[in-house]
Amino acid sequence: MIKQRKRYIYWQDENLWLGYLEDYPDYWTQAETQQELQANLIDLYNEVKHETAKSDRKVAELEIYN
Repeated sequence: MIKQRKRYIYWQDENLWLGYLEDYPDYWTQAETQQELQANLIDLYNEVKHETAKSDRKVAELEIYN
């Protein structure tokens, strides 16, 4: 097994810690502690790598006139 380091973005919102992996910004997770958040992010990474995590998000463009 190869040990990897992955960057993640996280913040606290009231009583919860939220975050996502920098490589996978569509997949957020939350936890009550930072340690639990890190464990959830590891689980999320494994789900994404094994294609068991799904996202319904789409990308679109807006035309904006100034």
